[in-house]
Amino acid sequence: MFEERLIDELLEVTSELGLEITEEKIKFEHPAEPIFGDYSTNIALVSSKFQTLNPKFKNPKELAGIIVEKWREMGTPDFVEKVEVAGPGFINFWLSFSAFSRELEQVTDEQEKYGSSIKGTGKTVVIDYSAPNIAKPFGIGHLRSTNIGQALYNLYKHLGFETIGDNHLGDWGTQFGKLIYQIKKENANPCKLSIEDLEKLYVKFHEEAKDNPEREEEARKLFKKLEEGDKEVREIWQAVVETSLKEFNRVYELLGVDIDYAYGESFYTDKMEAVLNDTKEKGILKESQGALVVEIPSSPVPAMLKKSDGATTYLLRDLATIKFRKEQWQPELYIYEVGADQKLHFEQVFEVAQMLGYAKKENFIHVAHGLIRWPTGKFSTRKGDTIHLEEVLNEAIQKAKSLITGANGNEAQLSREREEIAKKVGIGAIKYNDLKQNPRTDIIFDWDQMLSLSGNSGPYLQYTYARAQSILRKAQTEYPEERRPAEVEEDKVSEEEWRLLRSFYRFPEVVEEAAKNFSPNLLCNFLFDLAQKFNLFYEKEKVIGGENERFRIILTSAVGQILKNGLNLLGIETPEKM
Repeated sequence: MFEERLIDELLEVTSELGLEITEEKIKFEHPAEPIFGDYSTNIALVSSKFQTLNPKFKNPKELAGIIVEKWREMGTPDFVEKVEVAGPGFINFWLSFSAFSRELEQVTDEQEKYGSSIKGTGKTVVIDYSAPNIAKPFGIGHLRSTNIGQALYNLYKHLGFETIGDNHLGDWGTQFGKLIYQIKKENANPCKLSIEDLEKLYVKFHEEAKDNPEREEEARKLFKKLEEGDKEVREIWQAVVETSLKEFNRVYELLGVDIDYAYGESFYTDKMEAVLNDTKEKGILKESQGALVVEIPSSPVPAMLKKSDGATTYLLRDLATIKFRKEQWQPELYIYEVGADQKLHFEQVFEVAQMLGYAKKENFIHVAHGLIRWPTGKFSTRKGDTIHLEEVLNEAIQKAKSLITGANGNEAQLSREREEIAKKVGIGAIKYNDLKQNPRTDIIFDWDQMLSLSGNSGPYLQYTYARAQSILRKAQTEYPEERRPAEVEEDKVSEEEWRLLRSFYRFPEVVEEAAKNFSPNLLCNFLFDLAQKFNLFYEKEKVIGGENERFRIILTSAVGQILKNGLNLLGIETPEKM
């Protein structure tokens, strides 16, 4: 990437000047307006704050000038057109036309691999995401974790990391004692219960327990039996798990999500004792009112590992999970894509994990996503209070059919191909609406914005991609074998062509930035900007039969390729037609 090459160049120049500047100190930004260059660095401004300045370096602007002068003296690389000092000491860089042309050629050559790297080679990342609760419908609340987690998985894999996705299913805990109690009480066949039946039984238990509090104790005893491996209780639990997984798999198929592992909480039932032993060896396990806890200096409340009745906690199971992941995969990073409401829980988990020597706190990342909100209050659902994600996804597909068919279209006549397009557009709309926003903020679920063909939406990007493919299909008869960029003189390149040409090199940078900051929305921002530039180019320039025809065809091909690569990283499919 150009940024890395510029850093190497600057390190060499500043070393020649006797300035002690590390790579971490050199930061680049992209000026908002092209007239200020392609890159800008404040290295001279930063340097003046920590250097013991030689008298000849009177101020940051003068230091910037000396850096630029020295660089020119040493010889600027061929990918840099010019370098200038701006403002109080910024250094602006303009890339050369030949550099942009080579980047265009790289897109053409690498195709679906463009934007990938080998930076993560030899490093492992474990991403914990989705994690719906067994015996409950796959609710809309788990959409963000599934979407964002899958996008992060794709980004890290694209950067060469050994990437492990783990679906930490909520299949254990005292709530199963309550559900099993109600199933037994009603003499229901667990193998014939639907996910809706299970939800109703769980709600019914709580309603009846208000007048019969002793049932809470009975439920605790049943969960204790489950932990001890009681055959009858275990069989009921297993039937409940299988019913839930069938629903979850339908939703994952709709979303196009395939998670590597699904080690639910129950997987760690025989691994928790080892964690307790570790806490004893470290001398950090204490008893408090019959419960087993670990006191954390930075936390107002201790971390509870076992309740006073002997039941294990989520926290203990999460520690057992970390211990297992460390032994199994030795990850560089443990990324948890879980809601912001779990902030305190994970702060405690990470603190105790560090106290136990499993990993340092900086190896743990909690990507704490916000809530999904509705513009007019509540989502209308046919299935009661819980908003089933499958229902929402199917609704999106139906709305996308109307979008594709048009106001006067006949949905009954949609071909199989158009049905498939509607699925890609509908699911893509929901995913993009989530991913285009900072994971940490709440998002608004607005159908009109989500399915718009003219704004920052999934369908807009998909439509732009389909438009590019339509042009390329028409051009195929002209240049069936020609893939490499046609030669074009710099002064013949139009403003719209320049804007596209100057965009491509940023894609690999943005992929890396989105992964590094755990923010897929950064990639969305880039793709939307690229789509806008392409559509303006399409409106103002004639591609087939116009000036620079072959060059414009290659530009169109590059835009399509980058849009496809970017959307695929977001987990969004790209229809060839719309």
